[in-house]
Amino acid sequence: MDTMLDVQGLTKHYPGFSLAEVSFTVPAGFVMGLVGPNGAGKTTTLRSILGLVRPNSGEIRVAGVDPEQDGAAARSRIGFVHDEPRFARHLTLASTARLVRRFYPDWDEPTFQRLSKAFGLTLGKRFGALSRGTKMKFALALALSHRARLLVLDEPSSGLDPVFRRELLDVLLECLQDDQVSILFSTHLTADLDRIADYVTLLRGGRVVFSSSKDEILDGWGLVRGGLDLLQRPGCPAFRGLERHPHSFEAITDDAAAVRRWCGELATVERPSLEDVVLLTAQGDQDG
Repeated sequence: MDTMLDVQGLTKHYPGFSLAEVSFTVPAGFVMGLVGPNGAGKTTTLRSILGLVRPNSGEIRVAGVDPEQDGAAARSRIGFVHDEPRFARHLTLASTARLVRRFYPDWDEPTFQRLSKAFGLTLGKRFGALSRGTKMKFALALALSHRARLLVLDEPSSGLDPVFRRELLDVLLECLQDDQVSILFSTHLTADLDRIADYVTLLRGGRVVFSSSKDEILDGWGLVRGGLDLLQRPGCPAFRGLERHPHSFEAITDDAAAVRRWCGELATVERPSLEDVVLLTAQGDQDG
């Protein structure tokens, strides 16, 4: 399986925060969901991949290219879509596209025209007059028209209504019909990950909590519910996340079979949703 994005040991220090030894890979033709609470390190990770910040240590390869050593070549392989696309409000979409294509020797005008038609874009319209969802479609059309092999999406569906969110996700799924295109999808909406993600990487406090395939998570992890006294039982496993309530607890485990053997019928162990896994693991051990 070819690797489109390889991040190994990524470390970046700021006053009061450090991104520490972040590692994950995105295979060609697949979607990686990058999740975590605010301040977890998602933005620093994305900016490092885009070559906008210089890490203290670690290695990044985009289709085999190091963004720090050859930023132009790496950026030509990346299509970036920000949560709030920023283009000149007074320019038409056609004028904006003419400006953007100057930066990309592999610009494919027929692809841009095809995507513009497919997305229902009116190229004579000014960017500032577009709805937020249409701005996202335009940004995506630009990203896909210079033959980007990695789409980096920063909260692309945040703030969109459910119908438009589903439409946007359908567009992304269509992109994956070319198995040489991969997507790194930063989001806090686990419903979006349920729909399109193949892999999930969770960051907390600047570190990777887990990075695994979605199927492995949903099939092997467990959502555990029981009384607080059960936590005193000998052999209590180390949960990946635990929320305590006045008389009960809810926990997440990456070894559901072992927990079932430990607790017997004293607790329930269910197949978790991706939201259960992300939320409980992201908060660690919390008193409720």
